[in-house]
Amino acid sequence: MKIKASELILNKNGSIYHLNLLPEHIAKTIITVGDPNRVARVSKHFDKIEHKIEKREFHTHTGYYKGKRLSVVSTGIGPDNIDIVFNELDALVNIDFETRSSKEKLSTLNLVRIGTSGSIQPEIPVDSFLLSENSIGFDGVLHFYKNENIQDLDFAQAFVEHLNWFEKKASPYVVTADEELVKKLSSSKVYKGITATNIGFYGPQGRVLRLALQDEEMNDKISSFSYNDLKITNMEMETATMYGLAKLLGHRSISMNAIIANRATGDFSKDPGKIVDELIVYTLNKLVD
Repeated sequence: MKIKASELILNKNGSIYHLNLLPEHIAKTIITVGDPNRVARVSKHFDKIEHKIEKREFHTHTGYYKGKRLSVVSTGIGPDNIDIVFNELDALVNIDFETRSSKEKLSTLNLVRIGTSGSIQPEIPVDSFLLSENSIGFDGVLHFYKNENIQDLDFAQAFVEHLNWFEKKASPYVVTADEELVKKLSSSKVYKGITATNIGFYGPQGRVLRLALQDEEMNDKISSFSYNDLKITNMEMETATMYGLAKLLGHRSISMNAIIANRATGDFSKDPGKIVDELIVYTLNKLVD
């Protein structure tokens, strides 16, 4: 079926609308970062860079690291941007732009997030690495797609009951990471956990500046929640959306977190850039092992 011009939007040079990329501009393994400035912090380790493309907050560098072709793409902050980036990356490999139709043979991408996060359990300290084995999303993006076959519905229901979840908020959903990427990026120096993906930075993560919260005890209830003896370990703003869209589109996804804050103890990293750079090097080396 031919995809309408209003749905698959291309630029004058034939590139995909927001990312401004052509299919040849990306590798099959893609590192995603939120901050556009972090793209160069990753690609500076490359042996060679083939492509540098920028549009809005979406910056892409593609090149080689120890002989492996990799891309780095900035997403900006939040689940709405993940919806744009993941759909457009998929379109680049799985839609024929000439015929405007899905390809008969679909490709699978490896989508690896390197991002910052705050732990909500005291035993996960600042300046550590955490791999998101599982994720729970509060953003609602996944509910705009048919998604029942990828969710852990029992986990989500137990969470809703524990928190007495406010009915006007989006229904939480739970999606696991890709097992192959979990194995590839694990080591003794990396914590594993369940990551909560929020739709905002302040109120949605329980922060108070001048606005009162709908549920002042939300963070305490999240940190005390347990399912099959597992607790939610950290909060950020992209992981669950990534896992959900990747599974629906047939891709593999993993989220690697540099823990720069601990909400339980009130600690914040004295040098967050250092731990992010260390996580970049760790992840790059694991991807080429």
